Amino acid sequence: QVQLVESGGGSVQAGGSLRLSCVAPGFTGSSYCMGWFRQAPGKEREWVVDIYTGSGITSYADSVKGRFTVSQDKAKSTLYLQMNSLKPEDTAIYYCAAVIGRFLYGCPKLGYNYWGQGTQVTVSS
Repeated sequence: QVQLVESGGGSVQAGGSLRLSCVAPGFTGSSYCMGWFRQAPGKEREWVVDIYTGSGITSYADSVKGRFTVSQDKAKSTLYLQMNSLKPEDTAIYYCAAVIGRFLYGCPKLGYNYWGQGTQVTVSS
């Protein structure tokens, strides 16, 4: 089972920035989706953003649109999440995930079967 590995979490003040990285060994093709999810204390895990590697098309949750940017470096099998203008409500464990397939109509919000261990992001006011 492929294990994704996140890094880059930490503690910042509101308005600050962080960049998360996710190394996905073996994901070098063009037919899979990768996404970032997060889970805040006492809440269910929620989808944040995804990218279809075949087209580069991205989709963002309304709560992060305009502040977060997802990107990928296929040569390094690495997914990034640049998070700017962070808010206390962004505090959560962030997970990257992947699902193999051809998604002509956009990445799914469910069904990801490859996950990382998560990285903590804490934003203080």
